[in-house]
Amino acid sequence: MAQTVLIVDDEEEIAELLEVYLSNSGYRILKCGDGETALQLVENETVDLMLLDVMLPDIDGFTLCKQLRKSYYFPIIMLTARVADEDKIKGMVLGGDDYITKPFNPLEVTARVQAQLRRAGDYNKNENQRKDNVYDIQGLVVESDAHRCTLYGREITLTPTEFGVLEYLCKHRGEVVSTEELFEAVWKEKFYDSNNTVMAHIARLREKLQENARKPKFIKTVWGVGYKVDA
Repeated sequence: MAQTVLIVDDEEEIAELLEVYLSNSGYRILKCGDGETALQLVENETVDLMLLDVMLPDIDGFTLCKQLRKSYYFPIIMLTARVADEDKIKGMVLGGDDYITKPFNPLEVTARVQAQLRRAGDYNKNENQRKDNVYDIQGLVVESDAHRCTLYGREITLTPTEFGVLEYLCKHRGEVVSTEELFEAVWKEKFYDSNNTVMAHIARLREKLQENARKPKFIKTVWGVGYKVDA
């Protein structure tokens, strides 16, 4: 069965262009131009990934993304004409998995969609295909086999990308992992200097783990180098 991509963009030409390219890649496409309709579609359809424009006529994309993350964990790729780094970071912190600025090459969007759906598919593999590692770090337990994370016995719900970041740091606990290494290991793409994606996901993980950003217990920042989870 074809995977379903929901395109939420009030610019009809952009939505139709994306529909053509993604349909040709074998995806089932749903489209709408506002946030309220998007929420209804998510409730009534099985959505595997969302392409979400930041500027919508009713609910802005940031608010919609935050609202969706209360209940849904499919990948969300933000689309926007805004290029400021703070806007990119905001989108990631609120739950976005990737961020593409307009104008864009539809082939690049298709590649990003494929990469996010591959990652989500890896997250949902059958148990006998998964790794057998369990990391127990001061009350934080990360189970690779079950793709499960608990903190002091309470389950923490993570997106596939968030889990990938945390799992990689735990796998290399005691080591300093550079931002570049972490990005290329989890996102499977080449890192570029102005990329704030990792920082935004670390911030979101710390929030979910109820960490004090200035004195984090689990994910430590090694300034100028990267991140570290102590053994």
